[in-house]
Amino acid sequence: MVQRQHSHYDAFVRNVRHSSRIELSQSALKKNVNFLKKKLGSHPRYSAVVKANAYGHGIPQMVKMLEKCGVNHFSTASAYEAEEVLDHCSDSSEIMIMGILYDQDIDWAIQNDIEFYVFNYDRLPLVLEKAKKLKKKAKIHLEVETGANRTGMTEPFFSKSLTFLKRHQEYFIFQGMCTHLGGAESRSNQFRIDQQISRYKKYLAELKTRKFMPKYRHIACSAAVLGMPETHYDLVRIGVATYGFWPSPDIYYQHIQEIGKGKDAPMNRIISWKTDVMDIKNVPQGEFIGYGTAFQALHDMRVAVIPVGYSNGYPRGQSNNAHVLIGGRKAPVTGLINMNLFMVDITDIPGVEIGDEVVLLGKQKNNTINVNSFTNYTQLINNEMLSRLPTAIPRQIVR
Repeated sequence: MVQRQHSHYDAFVRNVRHSSRIELSQSALKKNVNFLKKKLGSHPRYSAVVKANAYGHGIPQMVKMLEKCGVNHFSTASAYEAEEVLDHCSDSSEIMIMGILYDQDIDWAIQNDIEFYVFNYDRLPLVLEKAKKLKKKAKIHLEVETGANRTGMTEPFFSKSLTFLKRHQEYFIFQGMCTHLGGAESRSNQFRIDQQISRYKKYLAELKTRKFMPKYRHIACSAAVLGMPETHYDLVRIGVATYGFWPSPDIYYQHIQEIGKGKDAPMNRIISWKTDVMDIKNVPQGEFIGYGTAFQALHDMRVAVIPVGYSNGYPRGQSNNAHVLIGGRKAPVTGLINMNLFMVDITDIPGVEIGDEVVLLGKQKNNTINVNSFTNYTQLINNEMLSRLPTAIPRQIVR
């Protein structure tokens, strides 16, 4: 087992409160992981994708929660994220960088047994040089181009890379061969996905011919895990589904068709976002609320001031469109979302007081604010909305 170089940079603990807070449900995560593992069966390894601060949920918290659920492989988009995982995971967990790894950080990755994608042949000689200097093997995944046309080697460079790896096996661990599916969540893309799978199989055939196989073959994202069992291979990279979100309506409808039910809820959202009423105002009929003339009171109103705005990740596109929950009831957003506060109408919600809990995302009593209530108005997709939640918001693990 490698003894890793944890940098132990603990965030400075403040004595004062942030304007909002995020809660993460361990029991909801356990439900999601169990459901996804049942879909996978015993063979493929579950790699939790924790890029973009674990889809806004928080890398430090999610790594701890996922390890508690028996997940010990983590995929990131950068070395920067990988280092944060490294600082919070156990020594037995493994980390894979799917995206940017700068030349100067390759030594760090090799030293800490961090796996990383190689999608450009020219990188291999540099990795070899650094592995020789460290007298340690580099764990690499060759990413191949199958049709997404982002990163990935085309056939001539793949073939050349295999030759290089075979020649220098004392300095490389051929950890994986992978590709990324360009839109597996939508049935309208199925012709593209089928073509990608077919191309991937040609690369696999070359590996078999050369008798040079990696530890992991992997191509499946959340959508493929849930809807395309033929893509599971040896490892799967599960992002949005880990956090309790269906990748798309198409995938959800396929699931309920498979189980023969009209509806099903095998996964739960694990995130809740909360704040508190900052102030309460009585607004006379005819007065404007907030900036400009975006909202005018058509009758005498009572409004609550909420200490969150677009600088805190609450989208400005929610102006005059969204709701929050106070006392278990929906209070409509009134006027423009400001940088660090906005107003909601509480005229019809009796008994609201300064300091009362406000749910921006999640459940309160019998009402729920879902992420798609944000995406309906702002043209944000779920992933974008969540990943924009600032890292400064405190995140707490709850049961």
